[in-house]
Amino acid sequence: MLKGVTVEVSSADRTRLEAMIADRNSRQKHVWRARIVLLTADGVGTNAIMRQTGKSKVTVWRWQERFMAHGVDGLLHDKTRRSRIPALPAAVREQTVTKTLSDPPGETTHWTAAMMAKAVGISVSSVQRIWRAHGLQPHRVRQFKLSRDRQFVDKLRDIVGLYVDPPAHAVVLSVDEKSQIQALDRTQPGLLMKKGRCGTKRHGTTTLFAALKVLEGKIIGRCMQRHRHQEFIRFLNTIDADIPAGKIIHVVLDNYPTHKHARVRAEVDPENRTVG
Repeated sequence: MLKGVTVEVSSADRTRLEAMIADRNSRQKHVWRARIVLLTADGVGTNAIMRQTGKSKVTVWRWQERFMAHGVDGLLHDKTRRSRIPALPAAVREQTVTKTLSDPPGETTHWTAAMMAKAVGISVSSVQRIWRAHGLQPHRVRQFKLSRDRQFVDKLRDIVGLYVDPPAHAVVLSVDEKSQIQALDRTQPGLLMKKGRCGTKRHGTTTLFAALKVLEGKIIGRCMQRHRHQEFIRFLNTIDADIPAGKIIHVVLDNYPTHKHARVRAEVDPENRTVG
């Protein structure tokens, strides 16, 4: 501390500084800062403080002045400093994102941080920061297969059109089934039923047929023991009974053989009911 300047520590501040030094979970930088202030308040000279804390004269002076200006809270916060590395220009960041969204050169399957850094002329860590900021993960690729059906685009538009803009006075249903729903046995032997407790032994399988009303978000469901065209026809009859009369039903199905059985096609009246 410069000559003629003293540091006064109140009893409350001294208690807080001593607790900070005694706390094993305190950060070391906070501990030696507190020691500098307490030693200064006890009248210890700058050279002695430097020997006991292992800090330079400029460091001792800095935290003495910080305590005098901001109190104990000033010892707990560091002033922000400008980065020695200048920020990347916006054009470089935009170029990195644009390249990432395009295909890499040659036969490479995807961009790597090293490849992108070399292509743009920045460091690998800079590329990783840009990718992280924009939520880009070039190493993760999700693939899908397109149908070879020549009418695939027309069919796709029809199905999406039913979902997005259903016809008036019509009901759009998304129908599927889950077969072989098995009630597995427990690892421990089953318990017999008694008063206040059900038996724990369950066996058998079932098939769940379900139809989702796309517009309303409601489900028509029914469980059956088998998964044949006979059960599917019965489920279609359940749907027919649930839908009010006069409504045209559009059913979206997959290509499971049960759905394309001749009897299933014969049961559907093309004039009043539509299965897609």
